[in-house]
Amino acid sequence: MPTKEYSKALCAVLFAGTLWSFGALTVRYMIDPHDYRWQYLFFRGLTVAGILCIYLLRRERSQFIQNFKRIGLSGCIGAIGLVCAFIFFIWSITLTTVANTLFLFACTPFIAAFMGIIILKERLRPTTWAAMTMALLGISVMVIEGFELGSVLGAVTGFGSACGFAAFSISLRLRKEAPQFANIALAGMLCAVLTFCILYLQGNSVLMPIRNILLSMIHGSLVGVGLILFSFGAKHFTAAELNLLTLIEVVGGVVWVYLPIFGIHEVPSIQTVIGGCIVCAAILLNSLGDKRQYLSSRLRLFKT
Repeated sequence: MPTKEYSKALCAVLFAGTLWSFGALTVRYMIDPHDYRWQYLFFRGLTVAGILCIYLLRRERSQFIQNFKRIGLSGCIGAIGLVCAFIFFIWSITLTTVANTLFLFACTPFIAAFMGIIILKERLRPTTWAAMTMALLGISVMVIEGFELGSVLGAVTGFGSACGFAAFSISLRLRKEAPQFANIALAGMLCAVLTFCILYLQGNSVLMPIRNILLSMIHGSLVGVGLILFSFGAKHFTAAELNLLTLIEVVGGVVWVYLPIFGIHEVPSIQTVIGGCIVCAAILLNSLGDKRQYLSSRLRLFKT
C-alpha cells in the first residue's frame, strides 16, 4: 500500500475512534440523564439516520432507494443488533461508571468471535481462546464490583451493548454484499421509531431540555461521522491492526471523564481499572496473534 494512502487510512481510523471516545463525555453533560434516556435516544437515532442518509444520497445518488431494498434479512437483524447496542449503551452509562461501560463494550470482538463459532461455524486459534478467557476474567472483576455498588443493571446493559454490536458485525459477515451504510441508517430510523413508541405508550413527550437535544445531536453526529471515517480506513488494515487502533475509543472515553478540565472528574475504581486492563491485554494478545498469522501467510505467499 502506498505510504500516502496508508497514512490517510490510519488517520481516518484513529480519528473515528477519537470521535467515538467523546460519546460518553457527551452523555455526562446531560441534565437529569435518568429522566431523559428515551428522548436522548430518539434524537440521537434521528441524527445518525440523517447523517447516513445524506452521505448515501451524495455517494449513491440514483441508487439510494435500491440500497435499502438490498438490505435483506441479515441486514435487518444487524440493524436490530445495532439498535440494541445504542439503547443498552445509554442505559449502562447512566447507571454505572464510564470506565465500566467502555471496558465491557471493549469485549465486542470476543463476543463476535463466540457468535461466529455458533452461527458461522468458524474455528478459533488457541490464542483467541486464551484471549477470550482473559476477557471473561476482566468482565468478572468489573461485574463483582457492580454487585458491591448496586449497579448490576449497568454492568448487564453494558455487556448487552457489546452483544448488540457483535450481532451487527456478524450480520455483515453473513452477507458481505449487503449495503453496510444502509444498515446503519436503518438502525438509526428504528431507534427513533422504537423510542417514540415507548414514549407514547408511557404518555411522555419526545421533548426535553434544549441542552439535552443539542447533546444528543452532537453524540449522533460523532457516531455517524465516525462510522463513515472508519469505513474508509478499515479496508486497508488487518483485523489485528483494527483491534489495536479502536482501543483509542475505550482509553480516550475513560480519560476524558477523568480529566478535571472537562468538569466531570469521574475517578474509576481500582477494580474497574484492573478489570479494564485485563480486557485490553486480552485484545492486545488476540491482535498480536492475528498479526503474526497474517504475516506468516503473506510470507508463505511470497515464497510461492
